[in-house]
Amino acid sequence: MLLLKNGKILENGKLIKKDILVEGKYIKSIKDEIELEGAEVLELNGKFVSPGFIDVHVHWREPGFEYKESIYNASRAAARGGFTTAMPMPNLDPVPDTYENLKLQLDIIEKDSVIRAIPYGAITKGELGEEYAEFEELSEHVFAFSDDGRGVQDANMMYQSMKIASKLNKAIVAHCEDNSLILGGCMHCGKRSDELGQKGIPSVCESVQIARDVLLAEDAACHYHVCHVSTKESVRIIRDAKKTGIKVTCEVCPHHLISDENDITEAIGMWKMNPPLRASEDRQALIAGVLDGTIDIIATDHAPHALHEKEVPMAESAFGIVGSETAFGQLYTNFVKTNIFTLEQIVNMMSTRVGEIFDLPYGKLAEGELADLTVIDLERKEVINPDNFLSKGRNTPYKGQEIYGIPELTLVEGKVAYKDERIF
Repeated sequence: MLLLKNGKILENGKLIKKDILVEGKYIKSIKDEIELEGAEVLELNGKFVSPGFIDVHVHWREPGFEYKESIYNASRAAARGGFTTAMPMPNLDPVPDTYENLKLQLDIIEKDSVIRAIPYGAITKGELGEEYAEFEELSEHVFAFSDDGRGVQDANMMYQSMKIASKLNKAIVAHCEDNSLILGGCMHCGKRSDELGQKGIPSVCESVQIARDVLLAEDAACHYHVCHVSTKESVRIIRDAKKTGIKVTCEVCPHHLISDENDITEAIGMWKMNPPLRASEDRQALIAGVLDGTIDIIATDHAPHALHEKEVPMAESAFGIVGSETAFGQLYTNFVKTNIFTLEQIVNMMSTRVGEIFDLPYGKLAEGELADLTVIDLERKEVINPDNFLSKGRNTPYKGQEIYGIPELTLVEGKVAYKDERIF
């Protein structure tokens, strides 16, 4: 048995001191004080204990792109960030569009991952948008279906996929991007792209496909989840769709909440991500969407690349930044310490609410539930240093940023997935 002494948990929005006893995979007891001979005791000294975070949007790159990231490294990076469950996206080689292809990934996860990992199945063969993936044979082994990295361009293909997914009780998780509107851009189409002389990606590129898809989802009676919402128009469409009873949920990434186009002072690859950082009014709309519940959850879109793919001019760079190891600290520092969001809101969007909207038995800190726990020192400050990341990916524009709220211990089903040896 493992006894976590003198931690603090959230109860009705307040931090309350509790002892937590873990037996095997489960939380045995949560009480004001627990004494038990023979238990391994970890003294937490008032540190915050959260239900383990759940990230429904990560790129673990294996199989096929191990030079960017591996399941071994990515899972340890996620654990270090406080994540106990992650859902790797299917833009791999081979694409998990059949069970045979998916099993390659499942076997590596079984061997190398220190956290729970539930992969996606593709919507279309090779994510090419031309033939349907093998939904039925994939269904029992995947979290949901997505062609992330690409928008499904054909409306009927998306519609039929939604109908199949609905019958299988799986969500369609969509990267929304109309290819005819990308226009060769590498950042948001706005004042900063003009000032830096870069081709821009207009906001309508994203929002127009969301508008199409929510209507398709309504007719198909499908759970439709929108990846990495970035524009004010997208927030408005999703808000209106929810009001009409359409089963649509969505996520926002930390970087879209924290930054906007004004933070890009030079056209370098570290600032290139998809969707791009939008205008200030878009960022404010995202924050408002979090506050009014339009935006359901936070996901990192952890997208590692080799440095030679990022340390180049923006137009030549790969899209994407890493986020697993810094997400909580950045959100806590930028929003909780500034009284924009509460700690409870952040934990809900990174854990509890994720479990609820996808009907998962995770994200619960209660007696009898799985012991997926994260211990965080809310007072501890660190400077983001990519050289110290456990991920292979070092591609972040936030190098040198000071953040508070550092995860120090992560348990998955009662087993240590990450422990800061300097502390414990």
